[in-house]
Amino acid sequence: MPLIVTLLITLSALLPATPASTPVEPPEESARSVFEELDRRRSNAEFETAIMTMTIHDARGRTRTRELRTWNIHRENLKKQLVMFEAPADVRDTGLLTITENGQETQRVYLPAVGRVQSIGASQRSDRFMGSDFTYEDLGQQDPDHFDFTELERTPERILLEALPRRESQYERIHFHIDPQEYILLRAEYFNEDGEVFKRLELDEYKNVTGNLWRADYMVMFDLENGRKTELRWKERTFDEPISDDFFSERQLRRGIPF
Repeated sequence: MPLIVTLLITLSALLPATPASTPVEPPEESARSVFEELDRRRSNAEFETAIMTMTIHDARGRTRTRELRTWNIHRENLKKQLVMFEAPADVRDTGLLTITENGQETQRVYLPAVGRVQSIGASQRSDRFMGSDFTYEDLGQQDPDHFDFTELERTPERILLEALPRRESQYERIHFHIDPQEYILLRAEYFNEDGEVFKRLELDEYKNVTGNLWRADYMVMFDLENGRKTELRWKERTFDEPISDDFFSERQLRRGIPF
């Protein structure tokens, strides 16, 4: 055997063995993708209508109850929602129209006593809707593009996301508590500029409608600063019965609840 070959064999025996390649773990889903999946699943029905009860509790324990109806269209880059009050008589036919198209949101409200449709500007998004603890901002669409997300915690029971609004907001940040199996929202905490939680949203009584589409039959928004809360309870829901796009219009707002 030539000398050079012998030397190469000897050297190779002295070199450390190359470790076997280890499988690369897939990267953990990003915080944004968690919220995108939540948004995708809750928008999984193109058409949805509902009848619900709103109960407003003030700091003295007094309550006001209102009946309302909602109509929704969910598409990839287009979401429309019309909310109309049915009872009592003093709020009947009051309506809120929210349209989000390609991330741009517009809201219009109709008050029968005023007799005209009013646009909700940026400075009004923090106003209470009809005296409830839900603001116009709360009733808008939570588009993933409107936030920067960070995952704060992950357990088998929940994923905790922190969301920083990218546009003008009454909230400094929001914490979303999300079920990691079904990607449903369990709770949200809203922080003010002092870093304090001043509002909290809780959702409960989820039902599996079909496939991975779940809906909560109960929702409550707490105003922690003023000792108030507003409950929403769903009485009836209908899915995938087509609704005309023309229904979501200022004309329909003025016409009131269809019979």
